Amino acid sequence: MQSNMGFQTASQSSAVEINKVLRNTYMLLGMTLAFSAVTAGISMAMNLSHIAALVMTLAAFGLLFVVQKQADKASGLFWIFAFTGLMGASLGPMLNVYASLPNGGSLILQALGGTALIFFSLSAYALTSKKDFSFMGGFLMIGLIVVLIAGIANIFFQIPAVSLALSSAIILIMSGLILFDTSRIIHGGERNYIRATVSLYLNVYNIFTSLLHLLGVLNSDD
Repeated sequence: MQSNMGFQTASQSSAVEINKVLRNTYMLLGMTLAFSAVTAGISMAMNLSHIAALVMTLAAFGLLFVVQKQADKASGLFWIFAFTGLMGASLGPMLNVYASLPNGGSLILQALGGTALIFFSLSAYALTSKKDFSFMGGFLMIGLIVVLIAGIANIFFQIPAVSLALSSAIILIMSGLILFDTSRIIHGGERNYIRATVSLYLNVYNIFTSLLHLLGVLNSDD
């Protein structure tokens, strides 16, 4: 009987910790996305070049390693805001291009709305169903590798159809990763809310940019 009580206490303690990680993750994710929106707006107002965007993207991915290393320390919060701030700022030049298109502002809002719909729908499903999506890890990793290789190849070939297929594939893969990453938190596979936030942030970021690309192409065909 004592062992059963001990098991129940341990289970309750684990559930409390998981709920804390979930709460902190979604709070930090909301804050970092808002901060990215601010830095993107500043970047647009400054009319930064695409070269500046590339430099900021490379710097952000350099900071990604720092964030992972500092995630267990209080300084990890500073580094995740530095990372997401740069990622947001790097969007400025691209957003200016889309904003200059007919109905450009509408396209950006549609991409934001679509991204929010995908994220909240999938997160809600993972949270309510409590299914374990860890089995998707291998497939998603293979998908990321294939997309990366195809993306590098298409830099040289510049085939529009391939570019559209890649954007669609990225949206599907990142959607799968939202289920996978949320499931990891729910089932105790990820106990660090900073690392969890980074994973979900990158999923949201890539869905937004890929969806914006698709909408931009569809709009240009009208």
